[in-house]
Amino acid sequence: MVSKSSAHTPGLVKTLGLPQIVALYIGAVIGSGVLLIPGLAAEKAGPASILAWLVMSILVLPMAITMGLLSARYPSSGGVSTFVRMAYGDRFGNIVGWFFLLSVPIGAPILSVTGANYLAVLLHWGDLQIYAASGLILLAVLLMNVFGMHVAARVQTIVVSLIISILILAVVASLPHASLTHFTPFAPNGWLSVVSAAGLLFWCFIGWEAVTHLSEEFVDPGKNAVRGVLWSAGIVALLYLAVAFMTVATQSYGEGISAASLSIMVQLSLGPAGGWIVAVTALFICIATANAYVGAASRIAYSLAKERIAPRWFGILHAKYRTPIGGLLFLSLTFVVVLGVLYFGIMDLSRLIELPNATFFATYIGGCLAGVRLLHDNRWGQIASWTSLIFTVGLYPFLGWSALYPVVIALILLFWQKRKKRITS
Repeated sequence: MVSKSSAHTPGLVKTLGLPQIVALYIGAVIGSGVLLIPGLAAEKAGPASILAWLVMSILVLPMAITMGLLSARYPSSGGVSTFVRMAYGDRFGNIVGWFFLLSVPIGAPILSVTGANYLAVLLHWGDLQIYAASGLILLAVLLMNVFGMHVAARVQTIVVSLIISILILAVVASLPHASLTHFTPFAPNGWLSVVSAAGLLFWCFIGWEAVTHLSEEFVDPGKNAVRGVLWSAGIVALLYLAVAFMTVATQSYGEGISAASLSIMVQLSLGPAGGWIVAVTALFICIATANAYVGAASRIAYSLAKERIAPRWFGILHAKYRTPIGGLLFLSLTFVVVLGVLYFGIMDLSRLIELPNATFFATYIGGCLAGVRLLHDNRWGQIASWTSLIFTVGLYPFLGWSALYPVVIALILLFWQKRKKRITS
């Protein structure tokens, strides 16, 4: 039994303390990139790729701080769209909300397929088993979010703890095989290759915007939002740097093996069991990331419905758990479609992933612009907002054809809003 959201019904419940907030941030940021990118970056720039990791860890901090400060000051299920709405009006806030909402229906199935593929290698699955497992992963995440963020956040805390433990195990287990000789020559492909590698690494640090949509459910957001960002940013940076450093130190990269560098590194000491460790890690990472984004997307659907810029049923809350099951139903339907697109080969994974990357990027730009205006009285907020804005705008043209996806969404929404206004006037 469900009831519709209204001014007379209770809203979302504040259940997320600092440990849960940190776990959600880490789960949103550490995605499948940690399994792929360290080896690919090392192949591109050699040992000097570690400098790219260090630089990126520093450059994304202003972006994380901007999102944390905005969440502390304006906690809302609308997340970045609310920040943009407050700074630049409803029209632009709605557009940014739809940017994020239309990222997750594509991004979450990609994550689930990635996790299932790691198991498929070990279990010799065919396409049918891979996509059935992907569907089960998404179903589990959806059900966790139906029962409430207190359930999803507890699961997230456990899963993130396991991810951190396994990544630490991978680093420690590879120590006997590390050698300083693997750091020479330091920049075999020239220093420009480090810049190229840095662009590749950006995708490993996306995720700070997702948890802003859960800020309405933070316990004491003014205190815990920024603390959560700082703790999680430090943990994420250390994990990435450790894995990247040991990938180079053990020379677990090169033509044909870079995409599986973490597995190669672990198997140096643990043998075939290392393959299972990486597969389990991949599964945990994909569940944790999908959990954070599904929770966030269902909240933005709820928020857009309250603003009357999305179908009314998007705003339906569960009568008992007070969770946005209307948004979760929308996500469920789109997940089926996207898994079908992948299963029948209508579009491959590498091409499909470019679409949510572009809308996430556009969401960041909107959040940074909002920070410039809303944090005008906060010196650190201004520095963080301007730094991250320059950084994201500078990289946007390099997205290629996928940069048009957010433009198309914006044009369709503007046309629909104009038509609706003409009809009602």
